[in-house]
Amino acid sequence: MQFRHSKTLAATISMLYTLCIAPLAAHAQTPARDRIQHAVDDAIRPMMAKDRIPGVAVGIIVDGKPAVYNFGVASTQTRKPITNDTLFELGSVTKTFTATLAAWAQVNDQLSLSDSVGKHLPSLRGSPFGNVSLLNLGTHTPGGLPLQVPDEITTDAQLMRYFKAWRPAYAPGTRRTYSNPGIGTLGLITATSIGQDFDSLIDQRLFPALGLKSSFIDIPMDRAADYAQGYTKNGKPIRMGGGVLASEAYGVKSTAADMLRFVEANMKLITLEDPRLQRAITATHTGYFSAGPMTQDLIWEQYPYPVTLKSLLEGNSPAMALDATPVTAIEPPLPPLDNVWINKTGSTNGFGAYVAFVPARRIGIVILGNRNFPIEDRVAAAYQILSSLDGAAQ
Repeated sequence: MQFRHSKTLAATISMLYTLCIAPLAAHAQTPARDRIQHAVDDAIRPMMAKDRIPGVAVGIIVDGKPAVYNFGVASTQTRKPITNDTLFELGSVTKTFTATLAAWAQVNDQLSLSDSVGKHLPSLRGSPFGNVSLLNLGTHTPGGLPLQVPDEITTDAQLMRYFKAWRPAYAPGTRRTYSNPGIGTLGLITATSIGQDFDSLIDQRLFPALGLKSSFIDIPMDRAADYAQGYTKNGKPIRMGGGVLASEAYGVKSTAADMLRFVEANMKLITLEDPRLQRAITATHTGYFSAGPMTQDLIWEQYPYPVTLKSLLEGNSPAMALDATPVTAIEPPLPPLDNVWINKTGSTNGFGAYVAFVPARRIGIVILGNRNFPIEDRVAAAYQILSSLDGAAQ
């Protein structure tokens, strides 16, 4: 999640509602696709009307086959429709890429998740934060980091001074406190261990290795026109600003089609050129802590499948993001499983995202919207769609 400011323009709620019911950009061509489209329509159109979302892109995998459905507009001013090229801010779904990069570095023996922060950031050696493990950073269990990097921190030097003075509120590994600074620091350390800056590693190494051609931290000029306008909860236009650890925690912009390919890679439905990258992706599904109704993987969160909507809503509730949740370490860690629902939410001031998939069923979903709308509505829509389609193509 990310809640920084950028300049805003006036927008009206009535205009947003009108644009919410714009027609799909993609049309059904087969009975199977028609069935999927109806399932998507039945869940997404009411959600858009309820939450006044200008545009939504939905990626669906059913029986291992991907499809994208587009609704509404990328901007209420230009009325440009959502297309397969529309770029959305992913918010905290970005963290799954940071986790993948860290796991890839571990597979390549460039770091170990059991390493301490101080091993990679010498200025923090001997401090409580320096003694925290990289695994704690990637599972939100270092001992009570804040949700956001404090506003007064604007440089890496200030960040290091903040971490050196930090004192844990809990013993590491005993409470889950959702945190941008934690995963952000894991990304920073991963880049340091590889010897390249984080943005370049993501844009020039990880995304190409995944076959993602429309995913960026910094959107190139020739794709600027594809960047959707975001809208706040109050309907005002906004796009994310930068900030310390922004790239690592919430900075990626992508399309539904690219995110669907990432889901395919997570379910081993495509072949990647580097088998070590596939090992790394799978390793991010390792279960390390039990936290409320879910198991905390490396950023990803999982639930035994079949799962109830109640459990998903509880696991993705505001309390799980804002409160300290007691956790129990899983010893030894739970190996990656297929019969689980794996998910991650993401929010910025102007966008909302949700990704979920069940490897054993070869089903998955990506929901990207250009408004900050309630997480429970994203989860409920995804659950409705996947529940209705699970087994439909068998």
